Amino acid sequence: MRVLLLEDEYTLRISIEEFLEDIGYKIDGFSSSEEAYDAVYENRYDLLLLDVNVPGRSGLELLRDLRDEGVKTPAIFLTSMTEVRDLKSGYEAGCCDYMRKPFDLLELQLRMEQVIRSCYHENRTTIVLLEGLEYDTTHFSLISHGNTLTLSKTEKELLNVLIKYKNQVVSIEVLQEEVWGEFVDPANIRVQINNLRKKVDVEFIQNRRGIGYIICTKG
Repeated sequence: MRVLLLEDEYTLRISIEEFLEDIGYKIDGFSSSEEAYDAVYENRYDLLLLDVNVPGRSGLELLRDLRDEGVKTPAIFLTSMTEVRDLKSGYEAGCCDYMRKPFDLLELQLRMEQVIRSCYHENRTTIVLLEGLEYDTTHFSLISHGNTLTLSKTEKELLNVLIKYKNQVVSIEVLQEEVWGEFVDPANIRVQINNLRKKVDVEFIQNRRGIGYIICTKG
């Protein structure tokens, strides 16, 4: 999952980035709302974490502008504001949730997982890939016959993208953009896909030669 983080407080931004990257997210951090705005149109994000009080255009104004322009990426506001009217303004601007500062990073993780489940997985916690093989949308993990498999950070990110576009062929270009954020040798992608395949004893990632890869699910 690729997440945009707008937070002008350096120490907090780095803490959030490091925590989320350690649990498998890919984070693009920004201190400026203008940089964040440009990034939304340059990359594909699964979630926006937006500080409300940043210099220039506020996070609230940024999200309102994005919603007016048709951007539907789910968003969570990070703010020290506590008034009910501020909360109302945030939801009217199009956010899914609010995190009041200071907050615990574990709580942020739980809130993010809930928003992602609601938006992408219709509140389901697992997706059945094949008989005996499931994907846990809460912890972004692969479960084979009840056993949680150990995945590398890159393997998790690849799997997240393939699951997000389940039952659709995902091109090499999309994998390059969403997992690495830049061009990588397609041979490297093949190696990572093969590593994922070796984790289980069934063929759950199919190759469409010359096009990309697909995971076909049962539900």
